[in-house]
Amino acid sequence: MFYEPRLGHGLPHDPFKAIIAPRPIGWISTVDSDGRPNLAPYSFFNAVHSNPPMLAFSSETMKHSAANAIATGEFVFNLSTRPLFDAMNISSGDLAAGEDEFQAAGLATAPSRIVKAPRVAATPASLECRVVSSMRLHDVHGKALEGWLIIGQVVGVHIADEYIRNGRFDTAAAQPIARCGYRDYATMGELFEALRPTDGGGYVAGQRDR
Repeated sequence: MFYEPRLGHGLPHDPFKAIIAPRPIGWISTVDSDGRPNLAPYSFFNAVHSNPPMLAFSSETMKHSAANAIATGEFVFNLSTRPLFDAMNISSGDLAAGEDEFQAAGLATAPSRIVKAPRVAATPASLECRVVSSMRLHDVHGKALEGWLIIGQVVGVHIADEYIRNGRFDTAAAQPIARCGYRDYATMGELFEALRPTDGGGYVAGQRDR
């Protein structure tokens, strides 16, 4: 099939998010101007630069996390994992401004080193970020949309020691959750290594140096 989004897809459910999948979940913690914590997952999220490390999330409508990040210039990314799925899902609820998603989800907090927003204590990894850019999204006709993009530079990285093995972060052991389409999620499946042509010879397919 082929369709133009502006004309509709004719299916019972929109396939767009199912095609762009799996996607990392941006589990974002912030504080508001009064210092009250907020925590929410975002499925439009990813890394966008490596040196310096940067990541981005987008919010459809100006939700608390986006508003707080823009107002304070800071946020924290917390890795969402299979053992933390239920808590992550609870934190997606529509709580009123000022209500604490950490408390609602039964999550302990841990202090950040550089930014003011707290971290999810139980996560294998979290990234403290400072906002370097934020913008309202527009369509091809220049019409302003109810969507905002926030880009943050990573200024602090927390990794639980047990997930560092042979000098690498053990992604498979951390069991990160990915967002798919509809109400579907995925966890880490097979992990394999493949060198690029520019990496040189000596690689045997299927081998992985753990």
